[in-house]
Amino acid sequence: MTTSLLIIDPQIDFCCPVRGSLFVPGAERDMQRLAQMVRRHAAEIDAIHVTLDTHHSLHIAHPMFWSDASGAHPDPFTIITAAEVASGKWSATQPAMRPRALAYVQALERGGHYTLCIWPYHCLIGSEGHAVKPALFDALRTWETQFRVVDYIAKGSNIFTEHYSAIRAEVPDPDDPNTQLNQSLVDKLRSAGRVFIAGEAGSHCVATTVQDLASILGPEANRLTLLTDAMSPVPGFEPLQERFLSEMRQRGLGFATTETAF
Repeated sequence: MTTSLLIIDPQIDFCCPVRGSLFVPGAERDMQRLAQMVRRHAAEIDAIHVTLDTHHSLHIAHPMFWSDASGAHPDPFTIITAAEVASGKWSATQPAMRPRALAYVQALERGGHYTLCIWPYHCLIGSEGHAVKPALFDALRTWETQFRVVDYIAKGSNIFTEHYSAIRAEVPDPDDPNTQLNQSLVDKLRSAGRVFIAGEAGSHCVATTVQDLASILGPEANRLTLLTDAMSPVPGFEPLQERFLSEMRQRGLGFATTETAF
């Protein structure tokens, strides 16, 4: 039976308490445990897929995209609702972007996962924060000495949509294939006998990726196993991770830790 490991967004901005712009408490220990597992079981892991949150400063979930009536940008962690955009409380800073911005927040809320949250600038293309947490990166490099290649998957560079899930953007852009279904990743994971899943954050990118993947795989989703000691929620969003884990348990997914997975 082949074994794949899917690691969601194990990046410095999420996983470093000092340098991370959107640090998720516990993430540094999550990635340390995961790195140790990769080293211990390198010969037993047949494929590793790593997603990378990949953003421009100008992005619909970053402060500079939005302004209030006085021209002030929202603080990080501000929640912007479709009603507030429709009323003019918040508008896209660039007038030409306003119709699309309103359509986006309306579509996002119809999707039912999230309301728009403004995040600190994070995982900017070319920045230190975009890189993989060093302890894990070193373990991945060691795994590659077996003449295998880590499959790195960038997501999030389209400025008009959030891309929590590695499977598809929250609101796919019909003109941008990179925001639509990542059939290649789905096929790779479907071909594995079992798939261990870890990463950050359990309230957002891990949750949406696994929810999308489980929906697509249907009965085959029981080959997915969540490594519960290698994921943590964004502070204030703990109930989202709890609901996600409960839902996945009901759907028959496996649960393990980095110590018990093998």
